[in-house]
Amino acid sequence: MDNYFYYDKTECKFIPVTYGHAERIVYTLSLWVLVGSVITTISLAFLSFSVGSPAEIALKAENRALFDQLEETRKSIEYLDGQITSIASMDNEMYRTMLGIEPISDDERQAGVGGADLYAHFDAYSEPSSDLLRWTASNLESIERRINIQKLSFEEIKAHYNENKELMRNIPAIRPVSGIILSGFGMRRHPVLGYKRMHEGVDFRARVGTPIYATGDGVVKSARRWRTYGLLLIIDHGHGYETRYAHLSSLADGIRPGVQVERGQIIAKSGNSGVTSGPHLHYEVIRNGETVDPLNYMFADLSPVEYMEYRRIAESNPMSMD
Repeated sequence: MDNYFYYDKTECKFIPVTYGHAERIVYTLSLWVLVGSVITTISLAFLSFSVGSPAEIALKAENRALFDQLEETRKSIEYLDGQITSIASMDNEMYRTMLGIEPISDDERQAGVGGADLYAHFDAYSEPSSDLLRWTASNLESIERRINIQKLSFEEIKAHYNENKELMRNIPAIRPVSGIILSGFGMRRHPVLGYKRMHEGVDFRARVGTPIYATGDGVVKSARRWRTYGLLLIIDHGHGYETRYAHLSSLADGIRPGVQVERGQIIAKSGNSGVTSGPHLHYEVIRNGETVDPLNYMFADLSPVEYMEYRRIAESNPMSMD
């Protein structure tokens, strides 16, 4: 330890300060306590400046949790947006088309709004939070507007249906068989002939002997073997609509030309007649002499989710069953 001195006025000289053993221990501890206090104070000041106070740290953690929750909300909004888009697609392609109602355009469904910036107050927050809050508020308002437009559309469809109940009973509006779809409408490679050609219907999985149902009220127009279709049943539904059921194994009792049938009535059993790659039902819808996509005429027993799944399968298979 360094020596310290004090000045003795009596003797007019500096006299060294001497410490006892206990005094030296107290002095050393006091020195370390003082140094530790200074270091601690400096460290706390640095942490407070760089990290924040305990209250600020808690607030940052809370803001982080809120931001993460908003991100989860974004995912939910995106899912809802997709569901509304699917319903709108079915509304235009199936319900409104079947009833002869003018489809609602995308611009009308979006029902955009202009004018002043409605979300300027979010700019007070950090850029990531501001952007997320703007996106969330904007999309929630858009979904609300689109839902309201869809509600009005369904009310219009309901009113039109009530005025055209006979037409709705005759339109082919259900699946002809309970099996899953195998191949869709459009250009497909024939599994036996080996080249691409127009597949004018949809193919359903159906074992031999599976019941086939009339998809709308009508009159049996034809029931005979015809070309590659094998045993073919044709029903005239009036209003320009016909349906065809091909590759049948047999007809139901009493089914012959001129007989009235009702939607949901068993009219035949599936089979493997004609030129096919295996047992199934080939089903067609004809409107005003032209074949149309039967998937757009199954609105009475397909939910939007089922419709989208059927559509996905139909478009993904490049080969037909017949």
